[in-house]
Amino acid sequence: MNPADAMRVFDPQDVADAYARLKDAGTRLIVMTMVDNAGITRVKVIPLRRFESAATGGVGMSTLWAVAGGDDQFAAVPPYDSPSGDLRLFPDLTAARPLPSSPGYAWVPAVQYEQSLEISAGCQRSVLRSVVENARSMGFEFRTVFESEMTLLNRDGTPAHSGPAHSARALLPLEDFTLALVEALDGAGIDVEQVHPEYSPGQFEVAVAPRDPLTAADEVVLLRYVARQVARRHGLDVSFAPVVNPGAAGNGAHTHVSVWRDGENLMQNGSVTEPGMRADGAAFTAGILDELPRLLAVLAPTAASYERLKPNHWSGAFACWGVENREAALRFIPGTVSVRRSSANLEVKTVDGAANPYLATALLLASGMRGIERRLELPPPVQADPAGLSEVERDKHRVIRLPEDLARATELFAGSELARSVLGDTLHGALVAVRERAARSAATRDVHELAIEDRFRY
Repeated sequence: MNPADAMRVFDPQDVADAYARLKDAGTRLIVMTMVDNAGITRVKVIPLRRFESAATGGVGMSTLWAVAGGDDQFAAVPPYDSPSGDLRLFPDLTAARPLPSSPGYAWVPAVQYEQSLEISAGCQRSVLRSVVENARSMGFEFRTVFESEMTLLNRDGTPAHSGPAHSARALLPLEDFTLALVEALDGAGIDVEQVHPEYSPGQFEVAVAPRDPLTAADEVVLLRYVARQVARRHGLDVSFAPVVNPGAAGNGAHTHVSVWRDGENLMQNGSVTEPGMRADGAAFTAGILDELPRLLAVLAPTAASYERLKPNHWSGAFACWGVENREAALRFIPGTVSVRRSSANLEVKTVDGAANPYLATALLLASGMRGIERRLELPPPVQADPAGLSEVERDKHRVIRLPEDLARATELFAGSELARSVLGDTLHGALVAVRERAARSAATRDVHELAIEDRFRY
């Protein structure tokens, strides 16, 4: 894209309309977010009066954030091995949302550009957009959503509830927080479907409605931001880290996806499986299953992630699929007969709260699309606990144990032809460098120490 073409992306009338909408909502400050390769949400905050400038010239950001770790230390890999270089962050005008729960504030996701006004090779959000647009050109669309598990902590670090899981007793001390959170999310345009106390002490979950993939990824970033705001006002801290209390169940970001063509959900009303994916839905699932071990360094990106990703934790430690099997990495959810046409979907259980949602979604969708293109076949579903299967049974169902540490996951990701083709050499190389540095740093450290550090990063 040459500069003249790029400038047409930012139509002056679009900028004026977005500015007027935000001003009418009482906006004074705009929080621009990007999620880096370590899964950290980075922010730039600008006054509303600077909105037009940001929408036409961008906001500066060092290129080195492409290789930042969760500890704010930088890996070194070309072209991110020099302090020279600058990105321009542009607000996505169509995605800006006022935050009624935080009067005076609005939120907007950022798109990373070069100073030439070409989209940066390291822009994770643009990678997802490209995957979605490529699938649309082939006649396919998607609906996706993330479950948001979090751990709520009192100011002294103790869990905000002590269980039992899903119980009314666990909800009671969080009634005010729950109401305030749902109202704040509603005000931000996020369609909450249900909330409840989860399995571990202090654990809490929010389920929202499925969206197109880019909106779903944006909304999970916004949800986390809003949840932190609301928690703070109620004397609580909140963590989305994969492990907050070692020994307890960790926080997942289970990702639900369905693939559609001509307005029909391909995850239902077919004869390939019972109760029924269509042929392309089954091939889509097979594509994700085939690539899953090589994607784990993105879906479970920290050393502590692998403390969560264990058998008998409902986290999907084995690469297999099953109908409503919560121990399988891929859980096929046919849904209630009355709503199956719209609700049937695939749940990817391995994704956790430290994953960059744009990258996780992009790679899962691209894997599924390759399954369709190659007409991959699904093995038989696994309906038992895969940890209890014999070697013969695992071979029959093509069940394998997923990588058990970040170093092995990174090694497989580095060799992923699909990941490199989707991300490009620059972004793929940056991710590998960030993960390799994190794995080396964690190699001699205790999981408790790692979990405590992650608690305050995610």
